Amino acid sequence: MKKIEIFDPAMCCPTGLCGTNIDPELMRIAVVIETLKKQGIIVTRHNLRDEPQVYVNNKTVNEYLQKYGADALPITLVDGEVAISQTYPTTKQMSEWTGINLNFMPVK
Repeated sequence: MKKIEIFDPAMCCPTGLCGTNIDPELMRIAVVIETLKKQGIIVTRHNLRDEPQVYVNNKTVNEYLQKYGADALPITLVDGEVAISQTYPTTKQMSEWTGINLNFMPVK
């Protein structure tokens, strides 16, 4: 099983789903991750505001941020390698990486 880690930009809360103007993309990725967790898949998500040291300690993320800056966030690692940056993985990508059928969810 692939190890998936998402390194979010600094957000007000762990999922970014707070306040009155909720970003639909944050809602989608939160639902995808929750759905995968219910299937026993572990997707780790880090928030720069709450866990800055994790970004420093992860050599891959640290080097990527040194090279591309904070605009590279969010960064998704799959098995320790950068799979996608500057955007969240699509539902299709998450399905392919985990082997879990997410076709019932919005396609993006």
